[in-house]
Amino acid sequence: MNLSPTVAVIGGGPAGLMAAEVLSASGAQVHVYDAMPSVGRKFLLAGRGGLNLTHSEPLDAFMSRFGERRAQLEPMLARFGPQQVREWAAGLGIETFVGTSGRVFPTDMKAAPLLRAWLHRLRAAGVQFHMRHRWVGDEALDPASLRFATPSGEVTASADAVVLALGGASWARLGSDGAWAPWLQAKGVDVAPLQPANCGFDGAGWSEHFSSRFAGQPFKSVAISFTDSHGRHFARKGEFVATATGIEGSLIYAASALLRDEIAEKGSATLLLDLLPVRSAEQVLAAVKHPRGARSLSSHLKSRLGLEGIKAGVLYEALSREAMHDPQQLASTIKAVPLKLVAARPIDEAISTAGGVRFDALDAQLMSKALPGVFVAGEMLDWEAPTGGYLLTASMASGAAVARGAIQRLSL
Repeated sequence: MNLSPTVAVIGGGPAGLMAAEVLSASGAQVHVYDAMPSVGRKFLLAGRGGLNLTHSEPLDAFMSRFGERRAQLEPMLARFGPQQVREWAAGLGIETFVGTSGRVFPTDMKAAPLLRAWLHRLRAAGVQFHMRHRWVGDEALDPASLRFATPSGEVTASADAVVLALGGASWARLGSDGAWAPWLQAKGVDVAPLQPANCGFDGAGWSEHFSSRFAGQPFKSVAISFTDSHGRHFARKGEFVATATGIEGSLIYAASALLRDEIAEKGSATLLLDLLPVRSAEQVLAAVKHPRGARSLSSHLKSRLGLEGIKAGVLYEALSREAMHDPQQLASTIKAVPLKLVAARPIDEAISTAGGVRFDALDAQLMSKALPGVFVAGEMLDWEAPTGGYLLTASMASGAAVARGAIQRLSL
């Protein structure tokens, strides 16, 4: 007779799969339930342009990327951090390399081979997968009485413990729709409102000319800076993209938490765009003042400063025609174009989400204080991080952490 305890893992993303791996290795019977036809759909989408597994920067710098939630995530990342992610991938036969930005990728850049190898190992360890099983969590949150909606009707299951790894609320079509939030709140679990993270923003409004001509084009080799009303400051070089209504892209995502919170508190946020971060203000002013003879201003800016296309276009958005011909105003704006933002893009467009189950609602093993035997992992937790491998690493680390908590509770 098999007396091994049973654990239900609800959600087949990286956090849920890592929980299943650690649990099965401990001897638990593990059943993974997912509403989609296959697991890891957001994981596969994230790898479409090259799977960024983690980051190679020093561990202290890595930990700092989690901001106000560093204290909660640091113990998990200390046990399963960037180096452990690379070793884990190598154990699956997937070698990794460090890119020029410090980001870590599989050598073939692809997510699918890694996911296939992972699922093969999990199945070999006895993990059972139940696809197209959508958890009906609004009526029952008892591990001994779990209900799932399936194409053939409702089914029930029981377990000795449950790991919830249902993701946040971005990219709902891939399975993470945030429907769990009101269900948990109804059971007394404290949940911070879900918000977009690593997201784009709508601005105060491009002109029709700028929008029609430059939407979809990148601002390259620029820098942005922003200081919120509480004195928190962000400054970084990089690139981002103009959209029809605002801006998006990696540099904007990195500042999105500060920008989003400032908009929520003050109604808008204005960042400063440096079009020429490699040149000092004095160098820019000297170039602008240089005699241009019969050349047009546009030709002058292109020849002296390399400003053309979208970079020249945004100057005309920020300055009147008269101001464009004032060397002092023009030079200072080249180094600090004000971009007013008024709204984050919808949560379903965001790369990830902020908010979720508050850590105060969980014990040290990430088990719900209100729901004994129910553990929470991944983006369901109240944390956020920039892109660059931080999201994936922390999600997997939390999956390993809840598995250890369940193992302790079940005395495995």
